[in-house]
Amino acid sequence: MPVKARKSNEMKESNESKETQGRATSDKPVARRPGRPSGAARGVEQRERLIAAALTLFARQGILDTTLGAIAREAGVTSAMVHYYFKTRDQLIDVLIDERFLPQRAAFGGCFEAHPDDPVAALTALTRRFVEVGEANPWFAPLWVREVISEGGLLRQRMHERFGQAQQHRVHEAIVRWQREGKLNPALEPSLLFQSLLGLTLLPLATAPVWRKDVVPRNVGAEEIARHAVALITQGIRPA
Repeated sequence: MPVKARKSNEMKESNESKETQGRATSDKPVARRPGRPSGAARGVEQRERLIAAALTLFARQGILDTTLGAIAREAGVTSAMVHYYFKTRDQLIDVLIDERFLPQRAAFGGCFEAHPDDPVAALTALTRRFVEVGEANPWFAPLWVREVISEGGLLRQRMHERFGQAQQHRVHEAIVRWQREGKLNPALEPSLLFQSLLGLTLLPLATAPVWRKDVVPRNVGAEEIARHAVALITQGIRPA
């Protein structure tokens, strides 16, 4: 074979080899940088940040006085980003109910289901559960006081629209049954017992920034609030 033709074939084979290697390299998945979240992960993170910002503002200033624009500013994102995940404030409220309140609501009812024949154990567990949830979620107590147990609360209204009052009726019936069976103080008013527990637990947590400035000693935390509430509902004010 002539030298010129042989060199031409060698160059052609070399180019084909390079093209093959290039295709093989391009077919390999591009490795993601360590520590950099994927698009889906970033989306979840953004959504959670918006929910957290909404809960903070709702607890601080109420739902009516909080716009989606205010939530965007609290979260450090654009209003367009908020609307991408939540088209309206009502949609956002429903998300908060489904993802934040319903699990806790089920846990509260579970205290009665776990102790169907022991009212002291059920009410003690419920009291401690209130405090645990309030301590783990700083927004829970002030938001509950502002938007659930207060007249005109939008969260209360929305939850009643969606779920009615079946759970409240079951709790009321359990209290009446315990009184009838002689397991619970008959002088207690069934319709006020649940509200009394809320007042003993969530109200101190919601107002802690105020009373902690005045009360001595000031190192009263969640455990002390729970112990105080349990002592009141099980022993009253009489000496042990």
